[in-house]
Amino acid sequence: MDVTQAPAAAASAGTAPANATEADTSVIRSDFQTFLNMLTTQAQNQDPLNPMDSSEFSTQLATFSGVEQQVRTNDLLTALQQSLGQSDVSQMADWIGMDARAEMPMAFQGEPLTLFAPAQALADRMELIVTDTTGTELQRVAIPAGDVAFEWAGVTTDGSPLPEAVYDFQVEYFAQDTSLGTQTAQGYARINEAQILDGEVWLSMPGGVQVSSNLVQAMRGGA
Repeated sequence: MDVTQAPAAAASAGTAPANATEADTSVIRSDFQTFLNMLTTQAQNQDPLNPMDSSEFSTQLATFSGVEQQVRTNDLLTALQQSLGQSDVSQMADWIGMDARAEMPMAFQGEPLTLFAPAQALADRMELIVTDTTGTELQRVAIPAGDVAFEWAGVTTDGSPLPEAVYDFQVEYFAQDTSLGTQTAQGYARINEAQILDGEVWLSMPGGVQVSSNLVQAMRGGA
């Protein structure tokens, strides 16, 4: 039912987990120390009558310098990632309790939902299509043609309330009874939780709805 399913925290896509980065750095440090030990041993045990070729020694020193620089670069990147992560978490804390507007399923909790649908220049008629979590169409309602907010009361044609549940809302556009296609309606929902998964911020809404922060069109203070 979700617009986009949140990835599992252990998924391999996206930013590498912190423990993987630490493991890579540990390997580089180990290789660096091994290289240093080998170079020192080689210098101590070279044949005085046939010393190490100067060009070969220079090449090894250049390699030594490159390994050292790689270790330092990895340390700096690790520190930067940790700093950015702390900044993101601090900012995300301010989002909890706010209302976010996005194209997403909405949890109906007995109160009318305010929805939005972008205008379609060629459309002379628009209909709201309501479906349940199985994709079954439950209702079609005529809505104003234009880029304006409208309310969905959550009741059947005879006025009976629909069950409190998560519903999906699509808007179908028509021009002289010819369908121009559909688009997911936007709505406001309260942010219950924000978390970073694979380097992307995901928001948890009522009813278990999860939506990427990249889909958020607007935010406002919770009532």
